[in-house]
Amino acid sequence: MSTPWTAMASVLVSLVLLALLACTAGLLLRTQQLTDAPALRNRALTDTEATARVVGEVSGALRHVFSYGPEDTTATRQAARRLLAGKAARQYETLFGQVEQRAAQQRLTLTTHVVRAGVTRLDDHGAHLLVFLDQVAQRAGKPATTVAAQLSVTAERREGGWRIVDIRSR
Repeated sequence: MSTPWTAMASVLVSLVLLALLACTAGLLLRTQQLTDAPALRNRALTDTEATARVVGEVSGALRHVFSYGPEDTTATRQAARRLLAGKAARQYETLFGQVEQRAAQQRLTLTTHVVRAGVTRLDDHGAHLLVFLDQVAQRAGKPATTVAAQLSVTAERREGGWRIVDIRSR
């Protein structure tokens, strides 16, 4: 014979089991979302060797493409063709023609130093970096001036190396 307390306990146990099943389903769904998150594929903080490699290659590329002398813009242009691709290469070509003329006319030497670079995103094919630069401009007969710059740089892994595909001033 069933008492009202037994029936109520049976309903209560059923409700608790349903709540546990719902919680389990919710946790399984959330676990799936977290394991598919792009943040888990970001190796910027976990793969120190790959992070150091991309920082080194991108820093070197920026030094080469943003440093030149009045008689030696050809080497800079050749470095840009090797180290830049996509949007960055197109932007550079558009601007560098003007730079070449000014460098020769003003006897301008520009030397770029990467002060600090950090990787914010890194995976097998691409990287995003925040880069701080100092650029020292020296014009004939005038004192050198230093200007700081902050860039957001996107690089892609191509042919075994990192090539810059986008540069944005911040």
